[in-house]
Amino acid sequence: MNPQQSTAAGTAHDEAVDEARGEIVRVGTTLFARGYVHASAGNISARVGDRHLITPTDAALGFLDPGRLALVDARGEQIAGDRASKTLTLHRRICSADPAARFVVHTHSTHLVALTLAGVWSDDDVLPPLTPYYVMKVGHVPLIPYHRPGDPRVADLVTALIADRAASRTPIRAVLLDRLGPVVWGPDAATALAVLEELEETARLWLLTDRRPEPLPDHALEELRSTFNAAW
Repeated sequence: MNPQQSTAAGTAHDEAVDEARGEIVRVGTTLFARGYVHASAGNISARVGDRHLITPTDAALGFLDPGRLALVDARGEQIAGDRASKTLTLHRRICSADPAARFVVHTHSTHLVALTLAGVWSDDDVLPPLTPYYVMKVGHVPLIPYHRPGDPRVADLVTALIADRAASRTPIRAVLLDRLGPVVWGPDAATALAVLEELEETARLWLLTDRRPEPLPDHALEELRSTFNAAW
């Protein structure tokens, strides 16, 4: 690569990082405005090539400064910004385990944390398949047993589940951390947000109805599989 090509590649990479900074700030702002995050709970990351941007530790997601987002290299070593969130390892390993994962969001969303306190439907599926859009847009969401925030063992559990569910052709887009809330991911910010929103609102519906509704029947699930290729 000649110097001119090298400069052009570096500029393109910097532009991609700047674009990702803007996306993270936008997502943090909308999550805060809609009550999905509070105080300094939660974190957001984006994979840019072999680097990762992530919100700093103890950052308030509704008031992010793009210049202070933590940037880490391919080895996970920080090269810019404030100190990275304690969940950096989990975010990076999700992206390594699922090649389609480029944007990761973790919140302490009220109804999903409440669900872990009240009792999930099952450890393999924290919510029953109540609505067609939950089945199509979210899919299976396993519960991760409680570990302290930032515990690296959580990354081992999540990546093992990603591999197992991919092998069974029911890939997952999210997990629920006991007492800590959801972690969702997708190829871009819009997709990850859509998963988070549908997941939180379905938890809200189930809790509002005292966890009484029956799941969709088998024939309805089969119709969603055959018509929309739902991974359920």
